[in-house]
Amino acid sequence: MSHPLPPVRQRPVQQREQLELFRALPGEDMAPRDAQDLMAYPFFSLAKSRRVAPIDFRSGNITIRVEGTIDHGIATIWDADILIWAVSQIVQARDAGLHSSRLMQVRPYEILRFIGRGTSLRDYQRLKAALDRLQSTTVATSIRETTGRRLHRFSWINEWKELADASGKPLGIELILPDWFYAGVMDAALVLTIDPAYFRLTGGIERWLYRLVRKHGGRQEYGWQFDFRHLYRKSGSVARFYDFAADLRTLVNKQSLPGYELGIVCIPKDNMELLTFRPVPPTARG
Repeated sequence: MSHPLPPVRQRPVQQREQLELFRALPGEDMAPRDAQDLMAYPFFSLAKSRRVAPIDFRSGNITIRVEGTIDHGIATIWDADILIWAVSQIVQARDAGLHSSRLMQVRPYEILRFIGRGTSLRDYQRLKAALDRLQSTTVATSIRETTGRRLHRFSWINEWKELADASGKPLGIELILPDWFYAGVMDAALVLTIDPAYFRLTGGIERWLYRLVRKHGGRQEYGWQFDFRHLYRKSGSVARFYDFAADLRTLVNKQSLPGYELGIVCIPKDNMELLTFRPVPPTARG
């Protein structure tokens, strides 16, 4: 005997009714914060062109699969700036003793200004396209699942909508974050402050590398190191390894990662190159 399927389309409405609305805080002087899980693993496309090929990553008990739609592609590392804004808002509210929620309301220009973008109509359209990619990108991961066997499935944004009054005047946007993401942000140990200069980094690998370096290098005096092949696997990049390695060497020459100094150590006998990184003392920064 057949049984009717549950009314899936009604769930977002029910979910919205169960969540208390969190109106975004003024963000002029708010420190940018990032979620460590998103910094350490390949969750986003590093290309500005549309990527439809899934990201598949496995390491030990960690499994990640990210898929996008043909129409929108996988959410990019530039789209992830919106999630950095959300992390910063939630942490700021928590530190101030205020209640936050996965249901957030904000005026678009507040996000755009926080992440260092313009506030023109074109910038607003790009923001909406980014929200669409975040909403249509699906993630399945074992991160934070204790057995490593179960997968948590979600989209970066459950849903979002534009708000307007009765006369059609825009009132902002409303979005709902997934509980996996929100739970990680509410755990203070899983959030790091990042340099506001991050938003000025223009390259996909450059942005990805800063987040990885910030996550692993932290404030350790003697820094950290990874071999190029390991970095290639962790990036989820669709570029050839040869091109990826060339990009890393360019970044070492450029020294553009805020707060960190990059270097390369060659090990000829193993045909290996290591990328080294260490924090730059504040007094030594330009």
